[in-house]
Amino acid sequence: MKKYFTKEVIIGIVTIISLSVLFFGLNYLKGINIFKPTNHYYVRFKTIPELQRSSPIYVDGFKIGIVSDIDYDYAQPENITVQISLNKSMKILNGSYVELSYSLTAGASLHIILNKYVTTYCQVGDTIDGRLRIGPMEQVTNEILPQVTNLIPKIDSILTGLNVLVNHQALQHSMDYIERTTYNLSQTSNQLNALMRQDIPTIIHNFKDVSNNLTIVSSNFKQLDFEKSLAQLNASLDNLEKVSLKFNSQDNNMGLLLNDRKLYDNLNKASENASSLLIDFQANPKKYVKLSLF
Repeated sequence: MKKYFTKEVIIGIVTIISLSVLFFGLNYLKGINIFKPTNHYYVRFKTIPELQRSSPIYVDGFKIGIVSDIDYDYAQPENITVQISLNKSMKILNGSYVELSYSLTAGASLHIILNKYVTTYCQVGDTIDGRLRIGPMEQVTNEILPQVTNLIPKIDSILTGLNVLVNHQALQHSMDYIERTTYNLSQTSNQLNALMRQDIPTIIHNFKDVSNNLTIVSSNFKQLDFEKSLAQLNASLDNLEKVSLKFNSQDNNMGLLLNDRKLYDNLNKASENASSLLIDFQANPKKYVKLSLF
């Protein structure tokens, strides 16, 4: 009987099976499923930091494909074409774009941002616009580091000024003055505490006594008959008014004495005569008094 499976045939079959397993295993590790149908699209970028073949592609956080190829146009710089393979059932709406993002843990990946305001779809093999999402490291490098670089000379100047200020004698004098002021405030606080403990209670007690006296005086005022007092005051004012009228009237002696000019002149002349008589009497007493013993 003739042998069909010779040693050479068996070695060839084993080699083919091994190569097939290796091919499918490598594609499986890359995330490529050659038995699953896919649609191919192209995405154009100016730069693709850290993007590699087999990098994942997501829609709303769900993986729907991988990067199958990357082509660089040497004739036109900043023109990189990325071929993406998507699940057969995934369709891309017109106006959508692909965003490249990068993280320290997951590396680079593509995210399809669908235009949900249209109902028409791109054809398989169309070129889609690609954009670069600024990651944390790029943001630090492009935005924060330049600002920090600009701040370094200012910080150096500030530190130099602070060093000069700290070592200046005026600052030491100010610190001494602050220390003395703090000590004086402490002494004042102690004096205020002593005042609050000793004098304030006495003042409050005196104030209470004054308040009690005012209460008593107020009670006495309440007991007064103001209407009767006002009536008596009005009667006294009426009598005073009558007396004043009498003084101004000439139908009585007092009124005549105060208002009659002739009476005033006569009294004044009589007073002058009496004064002259008294002076003459003092000067010549013998004229008016004659003494006779026998």
